[in-house]
Amino acid sequence: MFIFHGRYPAATALLILLAPVAFSQTAGKRPVDYANALVGTAPLDNPKLIGNAPPAGEQLYSGFTSPGAALPHSATDIGPINANFPLSYQAGVPAPYYYPNPTMVGFSSGERGGPILMPVVGDWTVPPQRTVSFYDKAREHASPGYYSVFLDTFKTGVELTATTWTGLYRITYPDSSQSHLLLDLGWAGGSIEVVGDHTIRGSFARGRNHANTYFVAQFSKPFSAFGTFRQFPPRNGEKGEEGSILGSREVVAGQAKISGPFAGAYLDLTTTAGEQVLVKIAHGTSYEQAEQRLQSEDPGWDFDRVHRQAEDAWAAKLNQIEVEGGSEKEKMLFYSCLQHSFASPRLVAQKGEPFVTRDGTVTTATYDRYNEVPFWDTGRNQIVLLTLLEPKVKTDILHSQLDMARESGYMGTSFHGDNAVFMYLGDWERGLDFDWAGTYEYLRKNATDPAGPRGYLAEYMKNGWISDIIPPGNPSPPYAGGKAGAATTLEYSWDDYAMAIYAKRLGKQADYEMFLKRAQNYRNVFDSSIGFVRGKTEDGKWIAPFDPGEPYYNFMMKEASGWSTLWLVPHDVQGLANLLGGREKFAAKLDEFFSTPYTAKGVCRDCTGLVGEYVQGNQPDQQAAYYYDWAGQPWKTQALVRRILREMYGSDKTGYAFPGMDDQGSTSSWYVMSAMGFYTVDPSSPNYILGSPLFTHTVMHMGNGKTFEMVANHNSEKNIYIQSATLNGKAWNKPWFSHSDIEAGGKLVLNMGPLPNKEWGSDPNAAPPSMSSSN
Repeated sequence: MFIFHGRYPAATALLILLAPVAFSQTAGKRPVDYANALVGTAPLDNPKLIGNAPPAGEQLYSGFTSPGAALPHSATDIGPINANFPLSYQAGVPAPYYYPNPTMVGFSSGERGGPILMPVVGDWTVPPQRTVSFYDKAREHASPGYYSVFLDTFKTGVELTATTWTGLYRITYPDSSQSHLLLDLGWAGGSIEVVGDHTIRGSFARGRNHANTYFVAQFSKPFSAFGTFRQFPPRNGEKGEEGSILGSREVVAGQAKISGPFAGAYLDLTTTAGEQVLVKIAHGTSYEQAEQRLQSEDPGWDFDRVHRQAEDAWAAKLNQIEVEGGSEKEKMLFYSCLQHSFASPRLVAQKGEPFVTRDGTVTTATYDRYNEVPFWDTGRNQIVLLTLLEPKVKTDILHSQLDMARESGYMGTSFHGDNAVFMYLGDWERGLDFDWAGTYEYLRKNATDPAGPRGYLAEYMKNGWISDIIPPGNPSPPYAGGKAGAATTLEYSWDDYAMAIYAKRLGKQADYEMFLKRAQNYRNVFDSSIGFVRGKTEDGKWIAPFDPGEPYYNFMMKEASGWSTLWLVPHDVQGLANLLGGREKFAAKLDEFFSTPYTAKGVCRDCTGLVGEYVQGNQPDQQAAYYYDWAGQPWKTQALVRRILREMYGSDKTGYAFPGMDDQGSTSSWYVMSAMGFYTVDPSSPNYILGSPLFTHTVMHMGNGKTFEMVANHNSEKNIYIQSATLNGKAWNKPWFSHSDIEAGGKLVLNMGPLPNKEWGSDPNAAPPSMSSSN
């Protein structure tokens, strides 16, 4: 009988020290007890919020978060796989999971490209016998560091937990002489080998340098027989198994080793009812390192002990923010999103361990090395949250990115921006200690070398804007090719303003002036005749026809419409207001943005989570809800933020929906910060822009040892508007505050009410800082 092992009570002195003390949680619940890793795995189901229907056979986007077992920033994330749609880039999920799907394909081994494990019962060797299983949603559970599910087809229970470098599986089989465990290397392939009767090992290539990663899997029960198999994709006109991309299968009994695409190994077991077989697996730069990790982190077969350790690790992180008030669902969403915010970057090697560098050499880490930051995504919010909560980890991330730049020649970036400068400048502004001058060398190289990662940089430096290529048949479909010229011009302008401030802090006056001039380039793609950012041809003419409501992936815009892209000027919100005709017209344009129905003809799967033309499900305009604080109407920001928190997260029938992909913690971090009552519109700036908090009382235990407390008196579902405020005991009439106001600890008190106070925060002198001054 499969028994679900739930959460464990605090049992150690460490847990007592880590437990929250400021608030009495409902029924003794701790922050870790609220977190549910299934949050983010479902799509929205309200057509008004989705905005479009995807073509037949395509899925709506969920958050694509992992419900699997992992530690904060862990290199290992073992989770369920119930979807075979391959993602073309790393979206923060080691293997795809989509909550609505009814069948389970397997369970990941914690490393992208590693083997997929699947317990099966019966004769699986010849189709149509299946190796996928229906599973019981009522018996599926996910909490920090733990996942469990019951496979109905095979009457088998599966539980997962993890350490930093190892994954541990507890499989509860039925009474059967035909119990099996399959390890499948999938389409990327590699090699796999059975060693003795307790071990399987193998290797596969992954990453930019295609260096081999090695794995070792050990089993608590000797297997009675083994063999290898190779899956074959369906041929023309042939259907694969339901829920699978695979067609026929070649099985060789007794063979111990196989390599290549779709290769795998199987183990045969005879089991009694309720018998538990444990599997533990680790990865490394060699078999020796993988074995050493198994021995040091997971020396025995005590699943419950490993689970407790994982839960304790998460409790320590989640206890850093305590909340009181709000509903039980809001607390569940808050701590689930906070858990996702710690998902990335992931560890590559701990201090003293060998790892493979970006240039393919093996070296020993002199600090905790992390993988790349997805700057276009988490670079907008999560990188600031990590600085507030774990500055030591953040300093190692700074080291990691800089060393990767030294190894490859350029600072890493993502998509069409060059946003690493946001992290470095933002952390400098927040007081971290680092080699800022040494980092600037690579940031400047990115910004000035046309051979570097900034696409179309020569054109940008020459003209002050990037043109675009008109695809055939314009108006074009969303997926038409292009240079994302208008959007990229805006991104580079934002990057260049951060570079200007960075250069100024270093005393590089010439660079400061150069980058400050470039920071105004967003104006070169603003068409004042229509009030929108718009693409240009190579000869500088506006591209026509132009519909600001149509979204594009690479033509003029990037995964956004003209409406969404208009607001991609976080460094100069006041400058954008000036272009639109001043504060009142700026506010009117925002009103139009949030009220104009989304009626795009083309299907943009990233454009979901709608409030009018606003898209919460993707990054380009996620800061726009806070722009009313510049417009002198902060009460509209307060109402909008609360609406987005309520409608876009967990509003579906499952309670797990996200408005779009989480992108390694970005969409989650938006929720966490906004629920606390503030947001980083420009992460390179030390300023936090106020919204409307969900909770009556929030205490953030910052990583520098100080505490920032936020109190929202009379806060409720109706009392969403700020009437007055104090910061550190003094009257506060600004809809923003700076890091310097809280870095030594502080207390923000907001008095809330059911009607807007249109005087509070509305004075032009109270507006948040911006590159430009008002007209």
